[in-house]
Amino acid sequence: MMDFLMILKAIILGMVEGLTEFAPVSSTGHMIIVDDMWLKSKEFLQEYVANTFKVVIQLGSILAVVVVFKERFLNLLSFGKLGNQTISQQNRLKLSQVIVGLIPAGILGVLFEDYIDENLFRAETVLIGLVLGALLMILADYFGVRNAKNPKTITVDQITYKQAFLVGLFQCLSLWPGFSRSGSTISGGVLLGLSHRAAADFTFIMAVPIMFGASFLSLLKNWQYFSMDAMPFFIAGFISAFIFALITIRFFLKLINKIKLVPFAIYRIVLAIAIYVVYF
Repeated sequence: MMDFLMILKAIILGMVEGLTEFAPVSSTGHMIIVDDMWLKSKEFLQEYVANTFKVVIQLGSILAVVVVFKERFLNLLSFGKLGNQTISQQNRLKLSQVIVGLIPAGILGVLFEDYIDENLFRAETVLIGLVLGALLMILADYFGVRNAKNPKTITVDQITYKQAFLVGLFQCLSLWPGFSRSGSTISGGVLLGLSHRAAADFTFIMAVPIMFGASFLSLLKNWQYFSMDAMPFFIAGFISAFIFALITIRFFLKLINKIKLVPFAIYRIVLAIAIYVVYF
């Protein structure tokens, strides 16, 4: 039976996932530290259970995005209404634009998945990703300052196919662990003329299918590791990740147009220094 301490640890791990998955601070950077603290310690969990747990809490974060953007997703899938207002097919974000944005990272992810898993998930590479991602965010705010004051694309419904594809190219940077999916795509969107909020909305919408697909495949591979003994641990982590991701997403979307990306970039650099001190 799971004891209280393990359930508490599951809640804390879910909190780390929920707070960092969609903010541009790199959930991978945080989870590497957490891995060494708890997940990979022999007295806590066997490695195959730890890997399954990470998939479970990621699904909790994905569910939070679906809840926040539920009307948007219903609109994408049903061509119906967005909220209480009917939006013409020409004046709203289309499912085909989301697919266009997913294509670049989707192709590269399939081609290089094994190489990335075997060679890039290390403290050294994550540290590099944290720093380079932070520099990209600073550059986006610096060079995109004119766009931020008078953006070509104020809302996600105004995004073009070209912008969707180019943001998708920026998303390829997130295949390098530590770079951050939201950090790379929001930065790319701002450089392309999107407002910070429009870039963030498009980032979160694109994240759902790509993260769900990856999580679903991982669950199929690890389904045998679900047991009644481990279930309370998985459920606690899932609920924690969902709640904290829900809070983070709503808070982030309200703030992003005001505080921009530089504060998150500074945090990433501080985190990179912390990882360097701990590991090197």
